[in-house]
Amino acid sequence: MATIEDQIVLVTGATDGIGKQTSHDLAQMGATVLLHGRDLERAEATRHEIYMATGNDHLECYLADFSSLACVRQLAEAVQAKHGYLNILINNAGIGSGDLTQRQQTLSHDGYELRFAVNYLAPFLLTHLLLPCLRQAVPSRIVNVASKGQLPLDFEDIMLNQRYNPMQAYCQSKLAMIMFTFDLAERLKDEGILVNCLHPGSRLNTKMVREMFGQPWGSVQSGADAVIYLATSIELEGITGQYFEQMQQAQAVAQAYDQQARQKLWQLSQALCSMTPRPRR
Repeated sequence: MATIEDQIVLVTGATDGIGKQTSHDLAQMGATVLLHGRDLERAEATRHEIYMATGNDHLECYLADFSSLACVRQLAEAVQAKHGYLNILINNAGIGSGDLTQRQQTLSHDGYELRFAVNYLAPFLLTHLLLPCLRQAVPSRIVNVASKGQLPLDFEDIMLNQRYNPMQAYCQSKLAMIMFTFDLAERLKDEGILVNCLHPGSRLNTKMVREMFGQPWGSVQSGADAVIYLATSIELEGITGQYFEQMQQAQAVAQAYDQQARQKLWQLSQALCSMTPRPRR
């Protein structure tokens, strides 16, 4: 890989929590960091805060509401218009389960279950749209932030229309992210793009965790350290299609290794994102 000072990194969900700390640390290392957020004021405040702390002025703000696939497409177009290549894509943005007593399903702008849309479909689409930029920067990397909280997908009720549970919605969206990682890594294995995913740590001190569980257990810094390890470590050159718990390779739940289930998810995701299917290599 190029030295970090010569690399362009897109961090989604960069205005809070692990994404913000990751962006700060990458800027401290000298990278050009593209900061994604939903709100312009917060994004600009984050950019200014990181600049004042690091002295790195190679920071850019990009806006997109991940509950809208149209906004995801606009984000990809904006990045492509400004940059011909992208060294690292960190798919960090996501939402938690929220109020665990809530049994009223929430839908995205496209009419999909919200957590499945934001935590999985949005990065699925964004990654595909930015592959041309990642191909221009090989060797390049994709890091997908998943979770140890995983539940198998029920393809008969993928949107949980019949019996909604916010924790189930969250956990299946994170397993979908892992399944996507494994499939994409296989498809890109000969192209010089490494694709890995991770559980950044249990109950770290993020807004999501505080809303879901109350008292956090660990620091945001430890999560950011793990993300940056997957994104930059020379120890991982050639390592692709793996699930990590922080910095250690680990096992996801069984469905992640079911090729038929992954193929079914891939085809469903293409349809939901209105993408033209491409034959499997």
